[in-house]
Amino acid sequence: MNASLAPRLLRWFDQHGRKDLPWQRALDDGRRDAYRVWLSEVMLQQTQVATVLGYFERFVNALPTLRALAAADEDTVLALWSGLGYYRRARFLHRAAQLCVERHGGELPRDFGALAALPGIGRSTAGAILAQAHGLRFAILDGNVKRVLARHHGIHGYPGDSAVEKQLWQHAEAHTPAARVADYTQAIMDLGATVCVRARPRCADCPLAADCVARRDGLIAQLPGRKPAKSIPTRATVMLVLRDRRGRVLLERRGPQGVWSGLWSLPEASDPDGAWRLAQQHARIDDAQALAPFTHVFSHYKLAIEPLLFDHATAQRGIADNPQLRWCDADELGALGLPAPVRSLLLQINDKP
Repeated sequence: MNASLAPRLLRWFDQHGRKDLPWQRALDDGRRDAYRVWLSEVMLQQTQVATVLGYFERFVNALPTLRALAAADEDTVLALWSGLGYYRRARFLHRAAQLCVERHGGELPRDFGALAALPGIGRSTAGAILAQAHGLRFAILDGNVKRVLARHHGIHGYPGDSAVEKQLWQHAEAHTPAARVADYTQAIMDLGATVCVRARPRCADCPLAADCVARRDGLIAQLPGRKPAKSIPTRATVMLVLRDRRGRVLLERRGPQGVWSGLWSLPEASDPDGAWRLAQQHARIDDAQALAPFTHVFSHYKLAIEPLLFDHATAQRGIADNPQLRWCDADELGALGLPAPVRSLLLQINDKP
């Protein structure tokens, strides 16, 4: 194993690395805020930095501390997260903050085991928090780091397989230096995000190119191995857009299981006839307008959505007694956790007369 990887990465980082990200800002005592580091790490799971920046600033402006996050209600947290997707991350974040208040004095624990045991954190995120917030020597292994190490060491196979991941962890641990750990972890993530990218990597600009196995052996396109392909099924649903004469839309909170769990969404039926029957349970209606269908892609299936607009509906009695149903006007939508496609659909509808 080449022991010069870390020094080369740090020299590259000093010239080209990202040093002004909002979660890197130091506190008055010179340390980074572990809460902000943690939030950024969770947001950056499955999401690029450019997308995260705006969400991060909005989130910390509303909930600037771990205790503020713990005290917030779930609707507030999900509304701030709305559009980032993978909403389980937000619920885990919220629950972990509450556990920190209950068990760790309102702080993220500095003990690796206790930190990694919190919901949604795990080994790599715990390492990133301890390395970047406290300068402790812990390795990380996010998607960008896996790609850098797989190419540099010529590791074949899909990184999600346990045997391949074990090899990558061994390299990650061995290369992590004792000093400048925060800079090193940022450097290897930055290299994967900006130079050693999946398609058309900029090998001429890489500080590790001289002994990169993938470059030497012409394996750049093959490493790291891709996840074995499998067909993605398509499911169909009809979304009911019940809008009353005041312009309010009927929303339904989704149950604790399945996608978008706990978010406010539109009532759904399996077909147009079922949609009519369901609409009549909630309101007196006269007609329906079929809106443009669209497809939303999840990681494991596609959802073909057929929206039906029931305009000028009159609410049936009893909805006010059901905490899982509510009529909302346009001004209220921003404070609710809504799935991104539902929010987009409602914005389009609100532009209609």
